[in-house]
Amino acid sequence: MLPEDLLLLFVDERTGQALAGPEAVENALSGAMLIELVHSGRLAYDPNGLQLWVPDPTPLPHPLLHESLVRLRAPLTPRRAVPRIRRHVRDNVMAGLEARGVLAVEKRIFGGFVIRDPAVAGEVRTAVGSTLFGHRAPDARSGALISLLHAVKSVHKVFSGGKHELTARAKQLADGCAPAVAAIHAAVAAEMVVATVAATSEGRLLR
Repeated sequence: MLPEDLLLLFVDERTGQALAGPEAVENALSGAMLIELVHSGRLAYDPNGLQLWVPDPTPLPHPLLHESLVRLRAPLTPRRAVPRIRRHVRDNVMAGLEARGVLAVEKRIFGGFVIRDPAVAGEVRTAVGSTLFGHRAPDARSGALISLLHAVKSVHKVFSGGKHELTARAKQLADGCAPAVAAIHAAVAAEMVVATVAATSEGRLLR
């Protein structure tokens, strides 16, 4: 599932630390959840109206997807959808990975994460990295993951390489994504701007 793949990309397998800040991780995961719902056919994107809507509210078999779907009953813009599902998305995705035995959350370990199944995490990182570095053609899944990393300015944090080159390549791939993915990318990026402004203002107030 796209949100689980994305969270694995954000985890440093050696230290267990997240490779980006909580705002970046949570906003990106919210975007991944929206894209997964679009791919599942339970969330539709109207490029003319620039809105997301639920054509089929039938309960989904995956509880994590359904929990997010029920928060999106009314037609709404991607910009409104991202914060609507952001509150619990990281905990829900971590719980799903824990249930699969892929990742563990241990408070006694600095960083909080332990990769239990390196093969799964490695497969995701290899697939996305191969696309990012041009070793294979992008598909919808790898393109969406790279687009979300780019939206939260974290491509260079997740993959080794020059920041300028990685950002340029990620932008190229993001620009080639489907309209719904592009709209969700823009919404996630906008939420990051809000988070940055809020953090800056709070820092000024604390001085």
